[in-house]
Amino acid sequence: MQVVEELARLTPNREVVLTIGVFDGVHLGHQHLLNQVMDTAREMKALSGVVTFYPHPRQVIYQEERVPSLCTLDERLDILKSLGIELIATLSFTPKLARMEARQFVSLIQEHLRMKELVVGPDFALGRGREGDLDTLGVIGQEQGFGVRVVPPLGLEGLVVSSTAIRRALAEGDVVQAARLLGRRVSLYGPVIPGARRGKGLGFPTANLDIQTDLAVPANGVYVTRAYLGSSIHASVTNIGVNPTFGGQRRTVEVHLLDFDGDVYGQTMRIELLRRLREEKRFTTVDDLVAQMQRDVAETRRILEQSPV
Repeated sequence: MQVVEELARLTPNREVVLTIGVFDGVHLGHQHLLNQVMDTAREMKALSGVVTFYPHPRQVIYQEERVPSLCTLDERLDILKSLGIELIATLSFTPKLARMEARQFVSLIQEHLRMKELVVGPDFALGRGREGDLDTLGVIGQEQGFGVRVVPPLGLEGLVVSSTAIRRALAEGDVVQAARLLGRRVSLYGPVIPGARRGKGLGFPTANLDIQTDLAVPANGVYVTRAYLGSSIHASVTNIGVNPTFGGQRRTVEVHLLDFDGDVYGQTMRIELLRRLREEKRFTTVDDLVAQMQRDVAETRRILEQSPV
């Protein structure tokens, strides 16, 4: 069984205070819960641990549903490690795992990860059909020798911080709100690939990013961004969309680096999206488009002067 093989790779040398979930984005709400995990682990002189799933369970259970990821799996693991989580188990979420009974799954966790305490949110459930709710887990815990600790959700300005709320903000192009809930800037990264090459002819050369297809990309529009290329940081303006003025259909992420003239093809670039300037629109003439791009660059400079690179 795949889950057994993945759990068997981990051999904690003492008991573990554990939480279980996807933790997509590792946002402020997740961090609130993870802080409780680490605090409890210190109290119990145990390890702090996370069981995380990939891909998102909803995509396996409801195959027609697409759940855009707020970060890549590697980013998720890096953030968890940077927060101080000592043990991380990444489990492949498969149809077989989705059908597993709660008691069987918890028994495997207990056997391989030496769970002393399970720390979860108030709506947590696991196992086939979410049968393993808090009451059921409490009973299983008494039988198997672990406690269940419930942590209330984190509220921010009247909103419960959640991955769903962040995806909603991104779908609306509100990268400021998304960053507020994430606890960090919204970012995208990927290798620079050849595009239509028309930007240079218009006086605005762009780097086209090859973004992982399952990531949550903000709504189409023009954004003030910071671009990270190697060890350098560049002020930039980024267009997300289909280039309707030229009859485009494929969605692209095109980054114009201000005051930069160099070849970046093949390099990996990361951008942070600071705010949305405007929606993407179709212009009647190329001259109208160029005039708007000039205004976009001027506005980007003004905004970044207040928040320098």
